[in-house]
Amino acid sequence: MEILRNLFYGFPDLWGGGVAHSVMILALVITLGLSLGKLKVKGVSLGLAWILFIGLIFGHYSLNLDAHLLHFLKEFGLILFVYSIGLEVGPGFFSSFKDGGKSLNMLSMIVVALSIVTTLIIYSFTGTPFTTMAGILSGAVTNTPGLGAAQQAYSDLRHIDAPSIATGYAIAYPMGALGVIISFAILRYVLRVNKETEEADAKRGMGHLEKMTLNTFSVKVTNSMVFGDDIQQIRQLLKRDFMVSRIIRCGSNEHDEVVNGQTVIGEGDILRVVAHPTVEDPIIALLGEKVEVADDKFGTELITRRILVTRPDINGKSLSHLQIRTNLGTNVTRVNRNGVDLIATGSLKLQLGDRLTVVGTELAIAHTEKMLGNQMKRLNNPNLIPVFLGIMLGCIFANIPFFIPGINESLRLGLTGGPLIVAILIGYFGPKYNLVTYNTISANLMLREVGICIFLACVGLGTGEQFMQTVVSESGMTWIGYGVAITMIPVILGGIIGKYLFHINYYTLLGVLAGANTNPSALAYVRDQTSVDAPNVGYANVYPFAMFLRIVTIQILIFVFG
Repeated sequence: MEILRNLFYGFPDLWGGGVAHSVMILALVITLGLSLGKLKVKGVSLGLAWILFIGLIFGHYSLNLDAHLLHFLKEFGLILFVYSIGLEVGPGFFSSFKDGGKSLNMLSMIVVALSIVTTLIIYSFTGTPFTTMAGILSGAVTNTPGLGAAQQAYSDLRHIDAPSIATGYAIAYPMGALGVIISFAILRYVLRVNKETEEADAKRGMGHLEKMTLNTFSVKVTNSMVFGDDIQQIRQLLKRDFMVSRIIRCGSNEHDEVVNGQTVIGEGDILRVVAHPTVEDPIIALLGEKVEVADDKFGTELITRRILVTRPDINGKSLSHLQIRTNLGTNVTRVNRNGVDLIATGSLKLQLGDRLTVVGTELAIAHTEKMLGNQMKRLNNPNLIPVFLGIMLGCIFANIPFFIPGINESLRLGLTGGPLIVAILIGYFGPKYNLVTYNTISANLMLREVGICIFLACVGLGTGEQFMQTVVSESGMTWIGYGVAITMIPVILGGIIGKYLFHINYYTLLGVLAGANTNPSALAYVRDQTSVDAPNVGYANVYPFAMFLRIVTIQILIFVFG
């Protein structure tokens, strides 16, 4: 028993200064938390939040870490987490504001603003300390980086820690995860949703998905006005982007051929077209009529294959620069990047990890594979230089002071905002300047999960004593009510605004609302309700900007009201 007591309470005689003891406690908290995180009740799980709760329990019983080590690990874990998020969302951060993404991100901004307004109203009428309200806000929207940002901002402002931030977060988090799902159920009846109609619209790419999805369809050329025109002329007439991947020639001279801008079309030819849903009707109206043709009718000489870009020297080069069609005789019809399909226009710059859909002969595709790489093994080795270089630059950027009118204190982005912004910029601009920033999804996820696990465990261990006293008190129950209001009011109002003002498809709308609350559990719930991909597209489109807003706004609130 004495050995076990020493093991958990870290007697220095046994542990030589407490480092081994601290690491053991940290690992135990994370292990128990991850194990409990696998539990689900009707498809809903608290996930990594269990690590925080286990840490709170350990902290309550004084099973704690060395104070200096606790502080270092908490900050380092937070840096790893936010930086890996920035690298992940960086490539699509700025492009998410194009076309239909503008309205989706505008709605997410409204939802973020509504949650802040709700928080400030509660703060004004109840007199609850703002540090507590900041924690409740972060927990209510299930935004762990916001928790870290609030703690860092308060520490920079007052040069002391505020345990009540983590306490408020832990109290509000469970209902934050569940409240969004309850709000979705309420919205379904408030908006009088016809699920079949909404699902059919989502499949056609309607509801702000028109520029985010690609359709493949066949068109028979029957309009005599375009007989003898080439594909480039058709594109100039339409003034829209599309690709023709295959063609069936009318008459006795049917044969496979790689289609390019100089390919001339004639009466009765059947074209296989790849385009956004909004472009489909104009193409059909100009060329002739839509027909259903099986893939094998286009011949067997040309094949379609997905090729992975794995050669670093291809990173950042455009398709027109590579001249794949001219030099190799293959046609790139679409590029899949981070799960989103892009039309393979000549100006599109390739990035490591892109998956290209290529049409051509077996031999031509083999040469294309050699040019692009297509060797997954090359991507298995993580690119650590941009990771540690970016973290270094992020720490420098974090401490650059700036001023906001009306605030006397000089502000800093801190160890949350600095690395996040640098990571977004590196993720977006890196490929443009031939800096390889790609890491496999598993490598980036490992970096992110390790960081957040360490951070949550340290937060729980450091605030456990105060949490247990608060949660059983009358104020603790009141805080839960505040969290429910901050969770549900913005989601319900945002859903009504999104449907009636922005006319967003219902399933896309739910994905946007889940993304605005950075709530993966809510997204998983919506995905179980439908077979369409609209929720994923909506979530992925607003998540980067919503995460950025949550991290930055919570710091501004702390500086103003803290």
